[in-house]
Amino acid sequence: MSLRNVLVVLYDGVQSLDVTGPVEVFAAAGRCPGGRGGYAIRTVSPGGAPVRTDSGLTLVPDGDLEGARPGPGTTLLVPGGRYRGDFAPRLTDWLRAHGGRAERLVSVCTGGLLLAEAGLLDGRRATTHWYSCERMARDYPRVSVEPDPIYVRDGPVSTSAGVTAGIDLALALVEEDLGRDVALLIARHLVVFLRRPGNQAQFSAQLAAQTARREPLRDVQQWITEHPGGDLSVESLAARAALSPRHFARAFQAETGVTPGRYVERVRVEHARRLLEEGGEGVAQVARACGYRTPEALRRAFVRHLGQPPTEYRRRFGP
Repeated sequence: MSLRNVLVVLYDGVQSLDVTGPVEVFAAAGRCPGGRGGYAIRTVSPGGAPVRTDSGLTLVPDGDLEGARPGPGTTLLVPGGRYRGDFAPRLTDWLRAHGGRAERLVSVCTGGLLLAEAGLLDGRRATTHWYSCERMARDYPRVSVEPDPIYVRDGPVSTSAGVTAGIDLALALVEEDLGRDVALLIARHLVVFLRRPGNQAQFSAQLAAQTARREPLRDVQQWITEHPGGDLSVESLAARAALSPRHFARAFQAETGVTPGRYVERVRVEHARRLLEEGGEGVAQVARACGYRTPEALRRAFVRHLGQPPTEYRRRFGP
């Protein structure tokens, strides 16, 4: 069986993990039983010159960007980074001329801004690193920006959030090409979570909310994380912080940016997701362990946050 082609664009200031993360996933496919030869990976840069990454590493490409011609059977990967020098116009001109000919067009992190500048995201849904989503929406109004998911797939075009989301997207592409078992083997080999769904938020519950400034509120945040199945009512949490329920609710939202109830639900859904991914407990047991009185309450929370019920989530992402 012929190898699938992956063409990776390099440039000065590129984020090294945006390159090496997905490349390691694709390279590992060829070493897996069932990988069926894996992928032929080629890197190119403007002029074919070595590039210096944002962290100072030097990467030596296989060839010159100007002579590269992606076509059917090719996945074109555009990583993010800090755009330095005069390469950006050369890159976007090349992408505008040739990017649409690739079978799949993939960006990692702020690589999505290059695709947007080249007009390749017009009329499509897309995401990028959370820090740049507002910029993408402002500068490229023809792009439907989705700031929350770790990756978005719209037809042959896939865009992902920062760094590790590129690994998640690469695993999803491998699963599409070679099957779930191969993707699972690669994830285990790289010691990463397999197949975080694309609609999973870029932040965990703890990262999505700010850390409270006052120690009693920080302690409450930690308590919620460590006791998702406990009594996490406003009254109970307020007592733990030695505040009145009304004062606690106002102070918590002011310092974290979310209400106590929303924060609790995010933590509980995140904990339930991990249990469904890693364990064999039934949905009813998972619901109880995460503080939900009924499986139906857990189901409603899952649909709100992940767009699918727990049973479907376990079927797709469970052990």
